[in-house]
Amino acid sequence: MASIFQGVGAATSLSSSTSIETKKFHFCSRRSPSERKACFVVVRSGGVMVDGGLNRIGGRAEQLVTNAVAAKADTPAAATASKPGHELLLFEALREGLEEEMERDARVCVMGEDVGHYGGSYKVTRGLAQKYGDLRVLDTPIAENSFTGMGIGAAMMGLRPIIEGMNMGFLLLAFNQISNNCGMLHYTSGGQFKIPVVIRGPGGVGRQLGAEHSQRLESYFQSIPGIQMVACSTPYNAKGLMKAAIRSDNPVILFEHVLLYNLKERIPDEEYVLNLEEAEMVRPGEHVTILTYSRMRYHVMQAAKTLVNKGYDPEVIDIRSLKPFDLYTIGNSIKKTHRVLIVEECMRTGGIGASLTAAITENFHDYLDAPIVCLSSQDVPTPYAGTLEEWTVVQPPQIVAAVEQLCR
Repeated sequence: MASIFQGVGAATSLSSSTSIETKKFHFCSRRSPSERKACFVVVRSGGVMVDGGLNRIGGRAEQLVTNAVAAKADTPAAATASKPGHELLLFEALREGLEEEMERDARVCVMGEDVGHYGGSYKVTRGLAQKYGDLRVLDTPIAENSFTGMGIGAAMMGLRPIIEGMNMGFLLLAFNQISNNCGMLHYTSGGQFKIPVVIRGPGGVGRQLGAEHSQRLESYFQSIPGIQMVACSTPYNAKGLMKAAIRSDNPVILFEHVLLYNLKERIPDEEYVLNLEEAEMVRPGEHVTILTYSRMRYHVMQAAKTLVNKGYDPEVIDIRSLKPFDLYTIGNSIKKTHRVLIVEECMRTGGIGASLTAAITENFHDYLDAPIVCLSSQDVPTPYAGTLEEWTVVQPPQIVAAVEQLCR
C-alpha cells in the first residue's frame, strides 16, 4: 500500500523582502467532532481504491484515453480571434516574459546548456543571445552542478540568473547546490545574502522519452527549506509566473511540462505579473473540489465534461503554487464542497498529493464529508513502451470513477 507522509512546513528561510504577500487565513467555526467523517482513501497502482479497512471500493476505469493533453476550447475560433491580445504558444509565452524582464532589468541573465545560439532545447531562449550577447545568455558545458553553483554565486553578488536545466532529471546532479546553497544561504548568512535565482526546465511524462527523461522532481525539492515552487499550465500563467519568479528575492523553481509547450492561448498585450503563491480557479462547482496542476489540469477538464453530462458539478483548482500551498483558495473551496480529489502526475509516495493531503487534513478536517482521494502516478520507472507509459499516469476515466465514488 502506498504510504502517505504527513508533514508540511513553511519555508522559514524565505527572504522577508519578497514583493508578493501571502494571503491571510480566515477560518470560521468548525463542525463538532461528532460530524467528522473524513478519512483516507489510498489508490493502489492498479487504480483500485481501498478504504482504511482495506476494502475494495472501486476499480480501474474500463478504458483509458491515450495521449490526453488538452481539450479543444468550447468557444468558436472567430470569437477567440476577436478577443484583445495576441496568441502565443506556451514556450513563446515563457520567452516573452523572460525577454521583457531582461529588457527591464540589466541584472537578469540566463545560463545553461545550449541556451545561447541554439535557443534552448525547447526554444524558450531563441533569439536572446543575438539580442543581449553571450555574457547575459551564457552557454555552459554539460556540468549541471557547476553552472547551477555559478548561478547561485552570481545571485549572491546581485545578479538575477535564470538557470535552465535541459531536462529536470539532469538537475539531480545539482541537488547539493540547490539544497545546501540555494535554499539555505539566506538563512545561514543571517540575511546578508539574497538568492534571487530562477531554476526552470522541462519535465514530466512525455511521449516515450524513457524513464530518465520522464522525471517528476516536485517531490524531491519540496522538502528543501527556503525554496518556492510553481508549475505553469497555460501560456498565460507561464508568462506571469516567469516574470514573478524573476522579480522575487527568493529562489524559485519553475516546473514546465514537456507536453504543454505547444499549447496556444491569447494573452493580454499589456504587462501582467502573477502571484507566486496563488492558485487558479479553473472551473467553479458545488459537488467536489478537484485539486491538480500542470498537465493533469487538462486530464481533469476532460473528465469534467463527462462528469457534467452525468449530473455532477466539480470545482477544479489549478494549485500552481506547489510550495507554499494556497490554503486560502483551497480551504474556501473545501468549505463549500466538503469533498476533495487530488490529481497529480507526481509519484504517490511522498509526492505533492501526499503533502497536500496532510495540509488539508491538518487545516480543514472538520469540513470534509468524505475521504480524501489522491490519484497519482504509479511508483515505477516510466516505461519506454507507449501503452505501458499511459498506464503509469492518471487518465480521465479514472478521475470520473473517483468523483462518482466520492459523491455517492
